[in-house]
Amino acid sequence: MSETTIHVYLMPGMAASPKIFEYIELPSPQFKLHYLEWLIPERQESLSHYALRMCEKIKHKNIVLIGVSFGGVLVQEMSKFISVRKLIIISSVKLQSELPKQMIIAKATKAYKLVPTQLASKIDVVAKYAFGNNVAKRLELYKKYLSVNDSKYLSWAIEKMVCWSNHSYPKDLIHIHGDHDSVFPIKNIKDCTIIKGGTHIMIINKYKWFNENLPRIILEE
Repeated sequence: MSETTIHVYLMPGMAASPKIFEYIELPSPQFKLHYLEWLIPERQESLSHYALRMCEKIKHKNIVLIGVSFGGVLVQEMSKFISVRKLIIISSVKLQSELPKQMIIAKATKAYKLVPTQLASKIDVVAKYAFGNNVAKRLELYKKYLSVNDSKYLSWAIEKMVCWSNHSYPKDLIHIHGDHDSVFPIKNIKDCTIIKGGTHIMIINKYKWFNENLPRIILEE
């Protein structure tokens, strides 16, 4: 591997496997892709401590860290512990104020505590949280992208997403968002690169845009 190779670490969305990145291809040997997978959280583990544990999976320096959806939240927490060349979030949020109204209400009422009991056995409910409301018509396709059905993880992940409280972000953070995202509506999102027609799963069905543009985005100073 060349000393000039840029190592790119990819974090999937809630309950999703690295398969969501199966169509992402960056020029080799200039870039090397590494795929992160969700860990089962420890008892009453904070998101910050979870992020610190996830940082143990990083084996290179000056990396590019990319996260999708809840994975985008996690990589922001990870970047507080390690130095990164570039921090990129996709179909995600960078501030508490960017969360949709229903999540804010769920936090205030603690309604999220009532949801996880049904998640582990209902792929359609998991899919809704992971991919958005429009997933039902192509549910079979997306089953292969959901790899974590542990109820402990799902309870933890939903709570941490709904209750995430972040009021500032690095100025050089790159936020890429679709204008048809049903999980995190574009109307709440500020300072991002907008992908026309992009949904919450655009990392899968808009992969050509990412393959064409990520190298430039990563290399930009």
